[in-house]
Amino acid sequence: MKNILLIGGSHGIGLSIVNELKETHKLFVASRTGESLSHENVTHIQFDVTKDDLDLSQLPEKLDGFVYCPGSINLKPFKMMSLETFKEDMELNFFALVKVVKQIISKMNEGSSMVFFSTVAVGTGMPFHTSVAAAKGAIEGFTKSMAAEYAPKIRVNAIAPSLVDTSLSSRLLSNDKKRESMDARHPLKRVGKPEDIASSAVFLLSDKSTWVTGQIIGVDGGLSTLNIT
Repeated sequence: MKNILLIGGSHGIGLSIVNELKETHKLFVASRTGESLSHENVTHIQFDVTKDDLDLSQLPEKLDGFVYCPGSINLKPFKMMSLETFKEDMELNFFALVKVVKQIISKMNEGSSMVFFSTVAVGTGMPFHTSVAAAKGAIEGFTKSMAAEYAPKIRVNAIAPSLVDTSLSSRLLSNDKKRESMDARHPLKRVGKPEDIASSAVFLLSDKSTWVTGQIIGVDGGLSTLNIT
């Protein structure tokens, strides 16, 4: 069995990844809560990515995959966005990722895979996304540089979703009118499901993607590339 470390994995996309992999992989899920992770192949590690150092003693000697799931959605006009919010978004989305990668990079096996998450709003400018787009833009640059530096030993890719129906986006989908509006924005006429994104992450972790590295993969219902209005 491959050993996969997930930062976050108790909810949303991370939990969907866990559910797809838990029968065939050894999973180590570092998150604040672990109630949803009861399975013989899943080890939960109590961890707050903004406060804690990862306890490496709870990890195996070598890792075959790494996924960083934490993220934020702060959507406001720029004039209402405080500098503190920019700092917090950068800390959670990017600097915490860098901190963990520095801790575990020596554990990554030959042929291993790292998967990060960006957003459609980096490549497609959207109003009210200044903070999250800036933080996720840092991840995209980091992804490509890491992929170049660690090839061919480690593959590094990022997934750039559009809106996905998780607890993180609940206020954007809190009633039928909002959901219909968000569905209509996408060429495929629906917002994403956690499983849509999880399937792409599982592919990038698998041996089916051994010739894929340094890529930002849009999983966004066509929003970033199609104009059907």
